[in-house]
Amino acid sequence: MAFTLPELPYAFDALEPHIDAQTMQIHHGKHHNAYVDNLNKALAGTEGEGKSLDELMAKISKYPAGVRNNGGGHYNHSLFWKVLSPKGGQPSAELQAAINEAFGSTEAMQEQMKTAGGTRFGSGWAWLIVNASGKLEVCSTANQDNPLMDVAEVKGTPIFGIDVWEHAYYLKYQNKRPDYLSAIWNVVNWDEVSKNFAAAK
Repeated sequence: MAFTLPELPYAFDALEPHIDAQTMQIHHGKHHNAYVDNLNKALAGTEGEGKSLDELMAKISKYPAGVRNNGGGHYNHSLFWKVLSPKGGQPSAELQAAINEAFGSTEAMQEQMKTAGGTRFGSGWAWLIVNASGKLEVCSTANQDNPLMDVAEVKGTPIFGIDVWEHAYYLKYQNKRPDYLSAIWNVVNWDEVSKNFAAAK
């Protein structure tokens, strides 16, 4: 089965004013769609065809760059759309306890995410992950890499990620990446992040 572009779980303008409708349209319909198309082309006729995204990520070092870049792009964006929501909400009691244990407070965790995303040179992602010891940790990856990949410096299961490629924020925030990294917390789907946390544990 070829990979397909997932539907956005809300309208393009649902995250306004924090993320604008035009960015969402281009980001989902053009950028993510291109990752899906190029991943299917890169896998066609190879032993990777028919494997799940998780299976590909776990052994990404065995695949060519086209699978790493586009497979990562598809995985990362599929997670990204779901961890955003106009409804916002609060972390589950279990996730909140884990945040407090790992970082001291939600605000301290957000600062670490902001630093991870703000200091990532060029394109990449900031991640909140559950590491091998079951604890929360913040890290970042370059380009479309993620912590599930066997090549990742810091490995774990992503439960929340922030896209810091310029295409994710440039139309609204231009070169002010820190402003975007602050604003995005207004549209976090904490129900989904909490669900991801429970599954990762």
